[in-house]
Amino acid sequence: MQQITNTILMVRPVAFRMNEQTAVNNYYQKVLDGLLPETVQARAVAEFDAYVEKLKAIGVNVVVIQDTKEPDTPDSIFPNNWISFHENGNVGLYPMYAENRRQERREDILVELEKLGFHIENVIDYTSAEDEDIFLEGTGSLLLDRVNSKAYCALSPRADEELFIEFCEDFEYMPVIFTANQTVNGKREAIYHTNVMMCLAENFAVICLECIDDKKERENVKKHLKADGKEIITITEKQVNNFAGNMLQVKGANDERFLIMSDAAHKSLTESQLKAIEKHCKIVSSSLDTIEACGGGSARCMMAEVFLPKQ
Repeated sequence: MQQITNTILMVRPVAFRMNEQTAVNNYYQKVLDGLLPETVQARAVAEFDAYVEKLKAIGVNVVVIQDTKEPDTPDSIFPNNWISFHENGNVGLYPMYAENRRQERREDILVELEKLGFHIENVIDYTSAEDEDIFLEGTGSLLLDRVNSKAYCALSPRADEELFIEFCEDFEYMPVIFTANQTVNGKREAIYHTNVMMCLAENFAVICLECIDDKKERENVKKHLKADGKEIITITEKQVNNFAGNMLQVKGANDERFLIMSDAAHKSLTESQLKAIEKHCKIVSSSLDTIEACGGGSARCMMAEVFLPKQ
């Protein structure tokens, strides 16, 4: 089993904007006053293209899918929420909280991957849970320790406990469940996705432990990470607001390891945090200011990792 991959699927947006349907519980989204929709889209595409170039430059195999004008999918740039790919050829399809995000699921993307020589064995489809208003948003909600067969999940309106346990049974992961909160207007509110406050790499984890208010839950998460030999690099809630939890470790050319993040995340880290990460791998960052502000997601959300076997 491998924890990280060299192949990443990304979706290039055609009509990116702030999605009013996700803003209800994604407290990271902002309205960029005075910007025309065309300007927001143009900036997002420029950020996307520059990001893809940086990934390719370090030897990451990036599969770019062009989004379509119809249906209207303002968040298509974040494919990791609706699909996950696994080494045994399984694909997971996930139920999405926002109705307009459900249209991001595209069968032609699976066809495209098969054309590129990837083998798909089974598609495990959880999307019927949407009929009961039950959600689990892919590797936004699930942080997979693929090597140690553990799945970490911060429960929220977008991550249902029972469905998470069902996923763990189907994909043979041990569930590690907790709640992660952030302060919004003086109140503690659930963080919408686990991958905003936690990143799981091969030999380390970047995590905001202060988001886990329950002491027992916090200690349990730490216990699992330590038991699996991961160095715990803690970040603050303020750094989470700069998307410092939303990172992904990838393999570049010659199996070199890189941790990918946004410029905002990179700039928010302290000298000692950067040193701790750089003991394990190099850092690559890219400017994603428009995407982060309007989309409320960052570098990790834009990458769906492909672990499928080759034909």
